[in-house]
Amino acid sequence: MISRVTSSAMTQTAMRQLQSNLSELARLQEQATSQRAFAAPSDDPAAAAAALALHAEQRRTEQYARNIDDGLAWVTAADTAITASTALLGRIRDLTAQGANDGALDATAKEALAVELEGIGRELLAQANTRLLGRSVFAGTSDTAAFAADYSHSGVPGAEVTRRVSDAASVRVDTDGAAVFGTGDDSVFALVDKIVADLRSGTNVGPRLGEIDSRRTAMLGVQGSVGTRQSQIERAKEAAVHNSVSLESRRTAVEDVDSIEVLVRLQAQELVYRSALAVNARVLQPSLMDFLR
Repeated sequence: MISRVTSSAMTQTAMRQLQSNLSELARLQEQATSQRAFAAPSDDPAAAAAALALHAEQRRTEQYARNIDDGLAWVTAADTAITASTALLGRIRDLTAQGANDGALDATAKEALAVELEGIGRELLAQANTRLLGRSVFAGTSDTAAFAADYSHSGVPGAEVTRRVSDAASVRVDTDGAAVFGTGDDSVFALVDKIVADLRSGTNVGPRLGEIDSRRTAMLGVQGSVGTRQSQIERAKEAAVHNSVSLESRRTAVEDVDSIEVLVRLQAQELVYRSALAVNARVLQPSLMDFLR
């Protein structure tokens, strides 16, 4: 039995093919405009799932980068304050050594040394109360100044400020002010006060030189620990940057399109569509016999 192909069937087939070509043309035009491989998850579910996972990883990496920058600010502020404090302590030692030379100094000279030492003591206290964005870098989790007027330390033992810098690592970013400057009567501030009092009372300040050296050694020891943590955070920053670049490369491979390839395919699809229009226009020309069937 011979089946008859009507003009209506031919027209419907041609329209379906033209619609398919037009849909592909629209898809390529959308890719060329947006530079994205897919417009909706349904276009490529596997790629969409991979893209969502990559975006989540990128957000986590960006948060680590913010943590790292904040942590670097903390340890840098502490390192700068300790460096300034050790320099001040060096000046205190020089002045104390001068004051220990009793035979060469009269009361007026010793008073001048005492006044300068008092000023340096205030500078030391200011360094110990260094703040970053309203938080003291030497007071742990405490929101108050690290050291009060009586040289007591406000930090809570064991309470540390930490920042997570990767999936597996957290780093302490604050510094124990008690370890750097001491507390109360054993603090470097109290030591300066004692030297000042000795100078004004005529007491030999020579024995205080050993105390100054001990306090300076303690400061340098803590500064070494701060430097170690700073290096750890900087290594984490390098790793985060490398990971960020890698993730962006992987995201681009999944989501973005090759502009040149898309343009070539778009031009080819336009040619196919125009050719299909021209062919169908010739083949499907209606005649009187078509209307009589």
